[in-house]
Amino acid sequence: MRWGDFRRSDNVEDRTDQVGGGGGGGFPGGGGIRLGGGALVVIVIASLLFGVNPMEILGTLSGDGGGVGPSAPAPAPAPAPPGYGPAPSAPKPAARDDTKEMVARVLGDTEDVWTSVFKTSGQRYDPPRLVLFRGVTQSACGRAVAAMGPFYCPPDREVYLDTAFFNDLSRRFGAPGDFAQAYVIAHEVGHHVQNQLGIMSQFDREAQRASPSARNALSVRLELQADCFAGVWGHFAAQRNLLDPGDIEEGLKAAAAVGDDRIQQQTQGRVVPESFTHGSAEQRTRWFRVGLDTGDIRKCNTFAAR
Repeated sequence: MRWGDFRRSDNVEDRTDQVGGGGGGGFPGGGGIRLGGGALVVIVIASLLFGVNPMEILGTLSGDGGGVGPSAPAPAPAPAPPGYGPAPSAPKPAARDDTKEMVARVLGDTEDVWTSVFKTSGQRYDPPRLVLFRGVTQSACGRAVAAMGPFYCPPDREVYLDTAFFNDLSRRFGAPGDFAQAYVIAHEVGHHVQNQLGIMSQFDREAQRASPSARNALSVRLELQADCFAGVWGHFAAQRNLLDPGDIEEGLKAAAAVGDDRIQQQTQGRVVPESFTHGSAEQRTRWFRVGLDTGDIRKCNTFAAR
């Protein structure tokens, strides 16, 4: 993927230096369902799908560590006499973080694509902010923990991403490649599109009245639509010849890798379809492909599909 040719977004907030930062709180009940991409990583997926209280995991992960406090700073060395000692060296420029750069540029391209898509229907697209963090940080939805994977928080309209997830995507889920990573970002931006179009608030109203099994089914449709919206972005990137050979396959492999059936098989050795919240590998790749092939959000009405 020629992500270096994408426009760089200014809507990225880098909190990766704030290790262990963020206030208290925790995700509200049903956070993995409501927050869209929050169930991508095995730990929390297992808790949400298999009856384990996710707050137990979150409490463990976000608890304060022990220790004896910060160590005293070392005394400053005595200055060398005039004329002695090495000449002061020029400060070294900070090394560029390619992963952060890629995230900012993919986000910028999603902004350009969705601005154009919204404009064709006479609407204005307000892009989300993307927060990069490490370990834990605070969101309007509660404490954002790396183990939850990337997610979108509707109240503050921000995407939260610990880029260490990309290592999991490659090594644990077997989906390497920059377009696989771009699919993750575009999926979470797809939730923002849903939020701006009023789809997410409608989902919330219906989910509150639904039984647990019906709520799961609604969640699957919400997630599959975000996959389709991710494909819409990919469609326009491909039209501008910004994808490399094999990129589409990388994205489809990533969509399949985070299918509920694949993850359930990995974690418990059996598949329980009625507990799906994101869709099967086949469903996720199929709807991602619909967006990729058509570039038409009208084709992404997963709520009306059989």
